[in-house]
Amino acid sequence: MAGVLTMPGPGPEPGPRALPGPAPGPRARPAPSRVAVVGGGPGGLYAAALLKRLDPAREVTVWERNAPSDTFGFGVVLSDETLGGIQDADPVVYEALRRDLVRWDDVDVVHRGHRTTSTGHGFAALGRRRLLEILHARCTDLGVRLRFHAEAPPGDLLAAGHDLVVAADGVHSRTREAHAAHFRPRITTHRCRYIWLAADFAFDAFRFEIAETEYGVMQLHAYPYEAGASTAIVEMREEVWRAAGFDELDEAESTARCAKIFAEALGGRELRSHRSAWTAFRTVVNARWSYGNTVLIGDAAHTAHFSIGSGTKLAVEDALALARSLRDHPAPAEALAAYEAERRPVVESTQRAATASLQWFEELAGHVDRPPRLFAFDLLTRSRRVTHANLRLRDPVFTAAVETDYGCPPGTPPMFTPLRLRGLTLRNRIVVSPMDMYVAEDGVPGDFHLVHLGARALGGPGLVMTEMVCVSPEGRITPGCTGLWTDGQGAAWRRITDFVHDRAPGAAIGVQLGHSGRKGSTRLMWEGIDQPLPEGNWPLVAASPLPYRPGVSQTPAALDRTGLTAVREEFTAAARRAARAGFDLLELHCAHGYLLSGFLSPLTNRRTDAYGGDLTARLRFPLEVFDAVRAEWPEDRPMTVRISATDWAEGGTTAEDAVAIARAFAAHGADAIDVSTGQVVPHETPAYGRSYQTPFADRIRTGAGVPVIAVGAISSWDDVNSLLLAGRTDLCALARPHLYDPNWTLHAAAEQGYEGPAAPWPVPYRAGSRPPPTGRRD
Repeated sequence: MAGVLTMPGPGPEPGPRALPGPAPGPRARPAPSRVAVVGGGPGGLYAAALLKRLDPAREVTVWERNAPSDTFGFGVVLSDETLGGIQDADPVVYEALRRDLVRWDDVDVVHRGHRTTSTGHGFAALGRRRLLEILHARCTDLGVRLRFHAEAPPGDLLAAGHDLVVAADGVHSRTREAHAAHFRPRITTHRCRYIWLAADFAFDAFRFEIAETEYGVMQLHAYPYEAGASTAIVEMREEVWRAAGFDELDEAESTARCAKIFAEALGGRELRSHRSAWTAFRTVVNARWSYGNTVLIGDAAHTAHFSIGSGTKLAVEDALALARSLRDHPAPAEALAAYEAERRPVVESTQRAATASLQWFEELAGHVDRPPRLFAFDLLTRSRRVTHANLRLRDPVFTAAVETDYGCPPGTPPMFTPLRLRGLTLRNRIVVSPMDMYVAEDGVPGDFHLVHLGARALGGPGLVMTEMVCVSPEGRITPGCTGLWTDGQGAAWRRITDFVHDRAPGAAIGVQLGHSGRKGSTRLMWEGIDQPLPEGNWPLVAASPLPYRPGVSQTPAALDRTGLTAVREEFTAAARRAARAGFDLLELHCAHGYLLSGFLSPLTNRRTDAYGGDLTARLRFPLEVFDAVRAEWPEDRPMTVRISATDWAEGGTTAEDAVAIARAFAAHGADAIDVSTGQVVPHETPAYGRSYQTPFADRIRTGAGVPVIAVGAISSWDDVNSLLLAGRTDLCALARPHLYDPNWTLHAAAEQGYEGPAAPWPVPYRAGSRPPPTGRRD
């Protein structure tokens, strides 16, 4: 499916490579001579044309069960990268497309009566029916057999009678389902309903319009695809769709109702449909894309939400890659493996972006209170493909206005604006995330910790966090963990905080207090993560007697009333020592499956007393600890709480739970929530990717009304600026980037040309505040 596009940005995947004609000279290698293509959509037709063009002797047949003119949807958006690949592979198709393409540069975001326009985006679209006509003509000219109104024979018969079977039979692929045990599809149905409609006039921009109705928030995605027509997709959450009564309307009634809701955008014009039906988007992922001589392409192999306009784009690029692989490799099996190896990373990157965009629209109701330009920036950057720096290049006027609305002083990037938490003002929005070092002796931080934390404080961040500092010897993860259960440990920490305050003035330093719970008494990370010590193990305690790794980890004892009281007092004693040690901020660690996290998750808390059961009960002990620590911690110093906003496992903490947990801690006085995810159970399945945890922070910031710290694969200052301007976080915590470069923040300032007070170079280092020459400059 193709449709609404998030502007082509500086994403990590390359564009399609050129596909030259056949190599000269004889080929002493086998090649498919009989090819069956199942599905006559753009991907299947283009694959058929390319394969026939590369080898005119091939017999290529396309089976399509519908008529030639039947299609679903109206417009197709193609990126410049895709068009470039088509031009190189088949100039005939490209020229036919070029004559019909509609191009425009603007995006309009209409929200609460404000129309915000951003320019410089560069779109190209044409009618889906016209695209099919061009591909039908090209296939016919090349000698491809097109069989319409014809169900393809069963997959096994096709595979037996052909050298290659290309399954381009869409999201409901029968070919894929026939061999599901091998392809291993995973299909996720999402939370919005949408309908694909058209308007008989051309919008002059890509238009996103938000309607806040008595039933809930609805959105319009619209764009022109020919001189007198536009695609118009209406989308809303399932519960909004039902509340509005759309579930009881037929096609004509739904079409008329949508036109009425978005009458202003349409200028009072009607909408039209063509076999249009409300549906929920389904994300398709396959573990494998080929089986024997059968290969999946397009929506049969993978889908990406229409809000980034990638369906037809991906299918066409699949066809290009498949044809190229069959040309370059001696046997079909090798070719199909090469095709998947090339395409899978690109597709997975696109699907991550599409999922981020899809989820943004699912949570649209939580974004609508943002001011108009900040809302538009949030929408434009929702997929993480378009960023602050990218928008500054495309539309510097719009981006400068967004920065002004955010409160950036002239010449100041968003990351270098201050943030106040209670009596502490952080000079910028960068946090050195807590990172366990495992090099303490008897819980005492030593010279390594002084150099490690001191160096990063000198590097310019607003806040440097310690690793998890354990509240008792039994609360350590490993023998190398630091602690605050003795006054001697407190004195050692005071040496470090004094250094930061004296030598890195303006930098704050925070302590993270925690207890390992059932994840304790293990080896140092590099000696065997989560593996019990070979000797000298100490007893573990937890919410419930569940080992972290059954059959490997020690089984903890469930804390009784006496044990609960003792642990709470260990936290308060550690907090008193932390205050005397001079820390500016205290974070309570309630994440990653450690003790307090173990009470919060239903996967690890199986108690039947007052501390187990529903979320209110599971929150009881962590809140008791928080209250006790807050009472000991100086009133003017802020406290934050780190939580795992999802367990990445079925039956675990839900998105709604995470918001409720954050809201509860905020009500008890937490000044910010540090939003991490996972590490609660070993069978988790995280959806890793660039800044993959930030949607959870965004949801909590909106739903709980509390400042948040975003963490998780944030690695560039451009991403930091983008997340802040979009309103998805208040602070960004970075771990690995600070291991790679202790001066990450100062270098980010230099690379952006910023020399203000939020990122001062230490006086002894000022001579290094400009990049040294790396060679001859003439």
